[in-house]
Amino acid sequence: MTEETHAATFWDRLEDITSGMLGLSEGARLIPMSHYAEPESRVLWFITAKGTDLARSVADGAKPAVHVVSDAAEGLYASIHGSLSLSDDDEKLDELWNAVASSWFEEGKRDPDIQLMRFDLADAEVWATGGKLSFIYEIAKSKVTGQKPDMGEHYTLTF
Repeated sequence: MTEETHAATFWDRLEDITSGMLGLSEGARLIPMSHYAEPESRVLWFITAKGTDLARSVADGAKPAVHVVSDAAEGLYASIHGSLSLSDDDEKLDELWNAVASSWFEEGKRDPDIQLMRFDLADAEVWATGGKLSFIYEIAKSKVTGQKPDMGEHYTLTF
């Protein structure tokens, strides 16, 4: 596969995954966060509260961060690196706003505690598999044939 095909597979599958674990690269803990993929800009968006540790950590400027996704159904496992920063883009918030986000903020989309975060991707280490059914098939096939199972592709993307 070409890098272009790898990138297309990555973005296609990432858009169908609703969350991962996000944190700063420098030893901070990872926390579960829903992401919103914007492939054309190579950006992931997050909606959080201003008082969270993560939002406070990037309040003074962008910081290196990592977002880890693992989804057997989609067949995507990735460690994504980039730069996390705060954003006050009301138009982007309007675009991203949904029922899940509204569950966290009592005053809705204009709650003063809402903080949009922008994650500009730099690179990702990716494992793209065939998903759950493919995994089961490959394991069963290996038991019959004695061959190692084909677990998909492992590659690195640079954005």
